[in-house]
Amino acid sequence: MTSQHNQVAAFHAAQVILLAQETLDIEAAAVLGLKKNIDASFVLAIAMMLKVKGRIVVMGMGKSGHVGRKIAATLASTGTPAMFVHPAEASHGDLGMIKSVDLVLAISNSGESAELTAILPMIKRMGAPLIAMAGKSESTLARYADVFLNCGVEKEACPLNLAPTASTTAQLALGDALAVVLLDAHGFKAEDFARSHPGGALGRKLLTLVSDVMRSGDDVPKVGPQASFSDLMREMSDKGLGATAIADDAGKVLGIFTDGDLRRLIEKGIDLRTMTAQQVMHCTPSTISSNALAVEAVELMEQNCITSVLVLDSTGRLCGALNSNDLMRAKVI
Repeated sequence: MTSQHNQVAAFHAAQVILLAQETLDIEAAAVLGLKKNIDASFVLAIAMMLKVKGRIVVMGMGKSGHVGRKIAATLASTGTPAMFVHPAEASHGDLGMIKSVDLVLAISNSGESAELTAILPMIKRMGAPLIAMAGKSESTLARYADVFLNCGVEKEACPLNLAPTASTTAQLALGDALAVVLLDAHGFKAEDFARSHPGGALGRKLLTLVSDVMRSGDDVPKVGPQASFSDLMREMSDKGLGATAIADDAGKVLGIFTDGDLRRLIEKGIDLRTMTAQQVMHCTPSTISSNALAVEAVELMEQNCITSVLVLDSTGRLCGALNSNDLMRAKVI
C-alpha cells in the first residue's frame, strides 16, 4: 500500500506542477500578446485621459469589476484621479457620480455585460468620453466607445476555457500600462507617490521630518560648558539618549559627550571627577536641521558611525536631539 500511495502522490505532484506551469505560460503569452495592440488607439486613449478635467471612472462587472477596482486604485495612487463605479449600482442612482467632465473606462472581456451595456446610452448622452477595454471589437461596448483598447486573448488558462483567467490578467496588465504612461506624462515622482502612501515605508521615508521624531524641550539632554562631570553624567542618565549636548545660554552648540567618549576616557585612565563638560566634550558634533528628512538623519548616523545626533533650528540653535531608537520607533529605519 505504501508503494502504491507513493506512486499516486508522485503522479498528483507531477500533474499539479504541470498544470501550474501551463497556467503561467498561457497567462504570460496573453500579456505578451497585448504588445501588438499598443497602437494609435492606445496613444489616443492616453491623450484623452490627460485632457480630462474630472476623474477617470472605471467600470466593470464580475471579475472585470475586480480588475477595474485595482486599475482605479493604481491610477489614483500614481497621480491620475480615478474611482470605481459598479455598473449595476449605476442603474440605481450611482450614475449620478459620473459627470460630463469625467472619462469612463469600461472593462468587459465579452463587451456584452448586460449591466454595463444598459447604461452606455446614458453615459454617451451626458457627454463623458468612453474608452472600452474589451476582447471583441464588434461588441456592443466597443461600438459605443470613443476609443477601443483590444485586450482579447486566444484562450483562458482555465482547462475548460471558461473561467476568466488569462483575460483578467491581460486586463490588469493593460491597465498598468495606462497608469505607467500617465504617471510618466504627469511627471509623477517618488515624493508624489509618498504623499499618496503616507502609511507605507516609502511615505515614511520621504515625508517624515526630523522635527516629527526628535526629542524636544526638557527631553533634550543639555548642560552648560562649566557643568561638572557628575552633572553631565546625571543629565545623560536622566534623558536616556546615550549622549548630551554642551551648549551656551543662547543655545549655541559647543560640543557633545557620548557613552563612547566616556569609555575612551576611562580607558585612558583620566580622573574625570574634577573635569568640566567643556574639558571632556567632543567639539565637532554631528548636527542636522529640524526641517531635514528623518531619513537624512539615518544617513548621517551611518556615514559617521554614530547612534545619536543633535538637531538645530533655522537660526542654528539647539532645538532637539534623536538617536537610532527614535528613528526605529518611527519606522524610518
